[in-house]
Amino acid sequence: MTDRVSTTPGDTPVETVPDDYAREKRWLRLETGRDAGKRLFFRDEVHGGESPEHTVVFVHGNPENSYTWRRTIAELDRTADVPYRLVAPDHVGFGLSDTADYEMVCQDHADNLGELIEFLDLDDVTLVVHDWGGPIGIGAFLREPDRVSNLVVTNSTVFPLPFVGRTFDDYPMPYLNWYRQPLLVPDSLWGSLASYAIFRTPTGPPRLLGGQLLHTARTQLGDFPEPAEARRVFFEQFEHRGNVRSSKRLVRQTRHWGHGNTFEDPELGTRNTRPFYEFIHERIGEAWGEEVDARMVIGRWDPTAKPAVVDQWVDALPQLEGNVDAYPDRGHFIEEREPEAIASAIADVGGLRR
Repeated sequence: MTDRVSTTPGDTPVETVPDDYAREKRWLRLETGRDAGKRLFFRDEVHGGESPEHTVVFVHGNPENSYTWRRTIAELDRTADVPYRLVAPDHVGFGLSDTADYEMVCQDHADNLGELIEFLDLDDVTLVVHDWGGPIGIGAFLREPDRVSNLVVTNSTVFPLPFVGRTFDDYPMPYLNWYRQPLLVPDSLWGSLASYAIFRTPTGPPRLLGGQLLHTARTQLGDFPEPAEARRVFFEQFEHRGNVRSSKRLVRQTRHWGHGNTFEDPELGTRNTRPFYEFIHERIGEAWGEEVDARMVIGRWDPTAKPAVVDQWVDALPQLEGNVDAYPDRGHFIEEREPEAIASAIADVGGLRR
């Protein structure tokens, strides 16, 4: 423990923390960048013994936090035959980390994750990413690509999202698509939307919209359906307007996923995300195209899992050919529905089975 690491939470709005969120709760005080001085929550534990042979790093997306990996971690504990180190941070503005005070995008979270990577001196990493955790985790680790030995991708992309097939213009429904939700849903109801979207299953628009309205009414009254603890955590993290505005920005970025764009931040002015993605596109194949073992576990009911996106991954990382586990009846938040498959992929590539 150093003077940069604390066991005392900062200004997170999450008050109801499940017992299995982490064995020990730690916060790293960031020292560089726009978020200098903020406290970044991270889970850093050894599972299955005392001397870990490998390290698994989980990077979450939006509108979730590291608790989204709880079922995968529990399954991995049952699957792994050797001790491993587990690292799972919450991005600023999510979970137990400090709140956001500007509209954060992937490059901001990657900067913070990079600081955690250096502080913990992570090596021989099996990197597991979901949603925006893809560009965040991959963007951070590509600055020192030799730290990564294996990659597991779950419903995410770092490439320009093709405007063919299902897109965020018509997902999950044409007249109420995902990237317009920030303009339609009030800030006060964003936590309700988050705690609904993460657990929804593929269905038709009327049932989807009806379920969202009913869930919103219930959660605003404090009634959380099962899994109630998880839904409450995803809800409570957005009881702070800064976190909501930051999360909404990421949703608005979905239309430009992997392409990059410019936008106006109320606090910072004009911002440009293109150089961040261009860096990833230029480096990922060269750095990891041969040396890194890779797997994908995806739910097909999602723009980031359509065949055109998988083809982009395989073009950059040919080792993914034949190593894509796709579920046609699953949606974007695959870690809530197929934790066994994700844990199996991690154990296979990460050397956690003898």
